[in-house]
Amino acid sequence: MLLLAACGRDVIEASQEAGVGLLVNRSACPAVATPVFTNEITLFDPPSSRDANAIDVTAVITNIRSTCGDAGDTIQAVATFEVQASRRRAEGPREVVLPYFATVLRAGNQIVSKEVNRVGLRFADGQYRASTTGQATATISRAAATLPAEVEERLTARRRAGDADAAIDPMSDPTVRAAVENATFDLLIGFQLEPQQLEYNVTR
Repeated sequence: MLLLAACGRDVIEASQEAGVGLLVNRSACPAVATPVFTNEITLFDPPSSRDANAIDVTAVITNIRSTCGDAGDTIQAVATFEVQASRRRAEGPREVVLPYFATVLRAGNQIVSKEVNRVGLRFADGQYRASTTGQATATISRAAATLPAEVEERLTARRRAGDADAAIDPMSDPTVRAAVENATFDLLIGFQLEPQQLEYNVTR
């Protein structure tokens, strides 16, 4: 499951031209999203505790924005995001470093690449909250993100009322659906969680 943050993908517009129906404009740029349960992280003190009174630092990934250049043989999407954090005790200056991942996914289930980076948050003395920004990049081959000509033709073919296939959705064909999925990419961003941290997010 994904928390969709920014999308550079399918845009469907209803055409006013008689007999055309729906026109689908498909971008090769990846959608940018955060997998559910990975956009938040909680640090405990002591680390083994899961008591509410032991919560030390909490942080969330938010305000994800993306830009995409889809000219040429390579498509590059750059996503920026904000990490907002709070701590329980404000005494003294402190730096907290948090790991995050950026994964390029193909067809919803094929991992093309994954990078793990880190962001540093600096709390001033007496400050409960801190924020910083991070960045993730996806580089995709245009050929891989391009639909086969025969599939694109089926999806964009004009259908008029009364035609035998006028009411048939091309996406109902498993071959067409598989081709569209195979040419679809996502850029997923989230905290690189330890198993117990992910379990905490899921069960709390």
